[in-house]
Amino acid sequence: MSAQLPLTRPPALSPWRQRWRLYLDLIRWDRPAGWLLLLWPTLSALWLAAGGWPGWHLLAVFVLGTILMRSAGCCVNDVADRDFDRHVERTAQRPVTCGRITPREALAVGAVLALLAFALVLTTRREAVAWSFAALGVAVFYPYTKRFFAMPQAVLGVAFSFGIPMAFAAVQGEVPALAWGLLLANAFWVLAYDTEYAMVDRNDDLRIGIRTSAITLGRWDVAAVLVFYALHLLLWAALLWPLAGGPWFAAGLLAAALQVLWHARLIRDRSRAGCFRAFRLNHWLGASLFAGLALQLASR
Repeated sequence: MSAQLPLTRPPALSPWRQRWRLYLDLIRWDRPAGWLLLLWPTLSALWLAAGGWPGWHLLAVFVLGTILMRSAGCCVNDVADRDFDRHVERTAQRPVTCGRITPREALAVGAVLALLAFALVLTTRREAVAWSFAALGVAVFYPYTKRFFAMPQAVLGVAFSFGIPMAFAAVQGEVPALAWGLLLANAFWVLAYDTEYAMVDRNDDLRIGIRTSAITLGRWDVAAVLVFYALHLLLWAALLWPLAGGPWFAAGLLAAALQVLWHARLIRDRSRAGCFRAFRLNHWLGASLFAGLALQLASR
């Protein structure tokens, strides 16, 4: 008989490396869909405000700032929801919820990330700096709306859309009516995909008493999601066709509309897997709209 080889264990991670992995888990580093959902409408606004390529400086500021602020938002959200998340299967093992990171430590990480994002904004116009305070306020306020507001996803829609007025402020030094119209359009998209997200946890949320759009809409949830998508695309087309209409723009709009039809199939039976897949892949819809707009502006 051949001798058995001794079992070897992987080398233990140092305390700092273990902590670093917890921080990456805290900010959802392995789940980029969250910051991509913020990034595409922000880049669309940046391209519109600049009439095309905005330059490397502003591109870097808004890409890095989006990632940093989304990560900071995860820290605040997990602290605010820690007593609820332990009762939800999907969120029970988050670092704050299970006690591997203290609330104070999570808030400290979030503060550092927010300060880094603020430092980036300071390299742009003072108007963008001023609007960044409003953006931060809405982002911090959102997690607590689940306790008293029937449609907290509407507040998230504002928070996730604030990159739009900030992009215009950074480029033009003002926030025109177009930017607020685009913010409204984007808020409907957020309502659509975050209602899909809320449908995943509906049973857990009903049990623990959290308010969500999926619960408020009840049996009309699927229909409402499709209406939200339709309003988003209709507003996007109505606002931007006079400024950037053309074949590339139309192609991006068509690609986004086809994805909506696909999402309708994914969520029609309200399965957790289907709803979560629809949410997780939503960033491709935003990418399609941005690509169509950017290519159209570049072709002029």
